[in-house]
Amino acid sequence: MTLLDLNPDQLLSTTRAVRKRLDFTRPVPDDVISECVAMALQAPSGSNMVTMRFVVVRDEEKRRAIGDLYGQVYAMYKASPGYPGKPTGDPERDRIQSRVASSADYLGEHMGEAPVLVIGCNEGNDRASATAGIGNILPATWSFMLAARARGLGTAWTSMHLVYEREVAEILGIPYDTVAQAVLTPLAYTKGTDFRPAHRPDPGQVIHWDAW
Repeated sequence: MTLLDLNPDQLLSTTRAVRKRLDFTRPVPDDVISECVAMALQAPSGSNMVTMRFVVVRDEEKRRAIGDLYGQVYAMYKASPGYPGKPTGDPERDRIQSRVASSADYLGEHMGEAPVLVIGCNEGNDRASATAGIGNILPATWSFMLAARARGLGTAWTSMHLVYEREVAEILGIPYDTVAQAVLTPLAYTKGTDFRPAHRPDPGQVIHWDAW
């Protein structure tokens, strides 16, 4: 598989949450997904235990069922105080946040149309251990997303579906008592591969040297 010409810093700084620029018309080959999972499995894991699991959803009916549940949760989020589209009184921030809200709205309405949905999970001996070890799947999912970006694919980290985690487990046959879901992401080729770093604070604003 041909990789994009990105150095490590470029890859890290341009792996963005992609929503409107996901190409829903182009299929994603299974072998490319497997390559991304292979990279994900190189992520650190507690005690070197590979408890990370990836549920790759290609079936159209299942994707749409999950998308419907996601849309229901998103509608609740849109009515909440945390929704980024609510005016803040700061024109510049409102301009940026309105773009974020528009992008999020789009995914809220079209999640189930992505050619692939991927759910990152952690497996344990029981529900408690699966949930306690959730830290294993988080870095692995980020590595999956980086690997996807390097291959011209877009992702978007979400966890809203966890409101309906049991329902999603039933749709996909995930054993709810021993497997905890953590992340849901669409997976699709992107419309263009040019993504820029997001505006973030200067490191000096967030670093606390030696003490808070």
